Amino acid sequence: MTDIGDNNTQFAQLAQNAKAWPFEQARAIAQRLKRKPKDVVIFETGYGPSGLPHIGTFGEVCRTTMVKHAFEVLTEGKVKTKLICVSDDMDGMRKVPDNIPNYEKLQEYLQLPLTKVPDPFEKFESFAHHNNAMLRGFLDSFGFEYEFKSATELYTSGAYDAALLNALKKYDDIMKIMLPTLGEERRATYSPFLPISPKTGRVLYVPMKRIDAEAGTITFDDEDGTETTIPVTGGNAKLQWKPDFGMRWAALGVDFEMFGKDHQTNASVYSRICKVLGEEAPVQFVYELFLDDKGEKISKSKGNGIAVEQWLRYAPEESLALYQFTKPKTAKKLYFDVIPKAVDEYLQFLDAYQKQGWVERFENPVWHIHSGNVPTVGSPISFSLLLNLVAAADAGSKEVLWGFIKSYAPDASPEATPLLDKLAGYAIEYYRDFVLPTKKFRAPTEQERKAIVELRAVLAEMGDSHDGEAIQTQVFEIGKNNGFENLRDWFKALYEVLLGQETGPRFGNFAALFGIKSTIALIDEKLK
Repeated sequence: MTDIGDNNTQFAQLAQNAKAWPFEQARAIAQRLKRKPKDVVIFETGYGPSGLPHIGTFGEVCRTTMVKHAFEVLTEGKVKTKLICVSDDMDGMRKVPDNIPNYEKLQEYLQLPLTKVPDPFEKFESFAHHNNAMLRGFLDSFGFEYEFKSATELYTSGAYDAALLNALKKYDDIMKIMLPTLGEERRATYSPFLPISPKTGRVLYVPMKRIDAEAGTITFDDEDGTETTIPVTGGNAKLQWKPDFGMRWAALGVDFEMFGKDHQTNASVYSRICKVLGEEAPVQFVYELFLDDKGEKISKSKGNGIAVEQWLRYAPEESLALYQFTKPKTAKKLYFDVIPKAVDEYLQFLDAYQKQGWVERFENPVWHIHSGNVPTVGSPISFSLLLNLVAAADAGSKEVLWGFIKSYAPDASPEATPLLDKLAGYAIEYYRDFVLPTKKFRAPTEQERKAIVELRAVLAEMGDSHDGEAIQTQVFEIGKNNGFENLRDWFKALYEVLLGQETGPRFGNFAALFGIKSTIALIDEKLK
């Protein structure tokens, strides 16, 4: 089977009926393009560099890339596309994030644009430059194709000047949109324009005394009470975040943007402001927010989520992309316990892909994760099985694991199955940090001991079998014969007595991978 480039028309026809959410969004963008033809379709993501980048930030680029690729397939690759990532680095620093060094030193820089706040890590020109570099670094590591744009540069270079002058002309219309969304006290002093103080450099939240649309200027009282007039262009002022959202759409010609549920109530405000400025609002996709293990919203400033580099220490990037793809409109907890499941689900989808036709493939997450270029070689061993192999073998290196793997899967090797080789290394790291500290072995009950002794005898008769299904069948029979009304209790006993945990993989597959002799030795050791 071929991918886009060989059968573009055929793929486009199949994509018309694809149910996967990226295709749903792609079709909406295609309809927008019919209403408003243009040479390049713009996909945008926004980034607030007030805190360190986290998985939610990555997720917007990852998911938007999926929609962008689906659109390219839908339009047969005939329409040029561009993904831009805009950093709102001209925003004033409202508070100092809790999870950075030199916390106290940054207090004096509150309300300065983030590009004027010193880098607490003492590596870059500013705090914004540091966080922008981190963002670009991990996006680059995933091979995303995007164009980075700094809000500071857009404001100071003149790229926003025409839109800002237009916003000044439409000042009253923007105020009519904004004032009903504000409380009474804030309405009295609100202005969509935030001047940058010529004296202190701070972003000022002050009322306007006068606006002059013809001259392109605003007049306000500076921090020391001095009446000051400045142009809104050239980086002398910026817009409040809600008007900025709509202005950015209009100025950059954005056709698609997704954002978290926390923006949903303001989406209509962004859209109306964009329309006031003479442009149609982009297609918008609202996703649910990630939660930590306590069910609280993940925050960049709190640092209560998993950082991208943390996930990638324990699992391949494809598993992270899968977690982003799956049910984006459903709130999901994002903590370390979800990693093994995400890895194994990726392996299952990858294995299924090779057996599917194109209609099914367009619904398979791996097609979207890999932009259609799906690997043909997966892993013959699940991640959860590898984790238990690490535990049972007390393995501290991939070489030890490969000794067992080669007996179980003779055709596997680090060269022939590179994903499996990576998973072996990840399993060692994950086991050491998250599984080992929680292990708790217990002695078997008399009923359990009798059954485990019987299991040992049956295994001894099976020789060097690596038939996981045959072993599993014997384990089932032993459980039934020894009075376990609920066989889950029997398997739970095996896990707790032999592996020191409440759950585990199919025991037959584990014994086949670990080896009959090694499994018998493990039983002998734990029964002592």
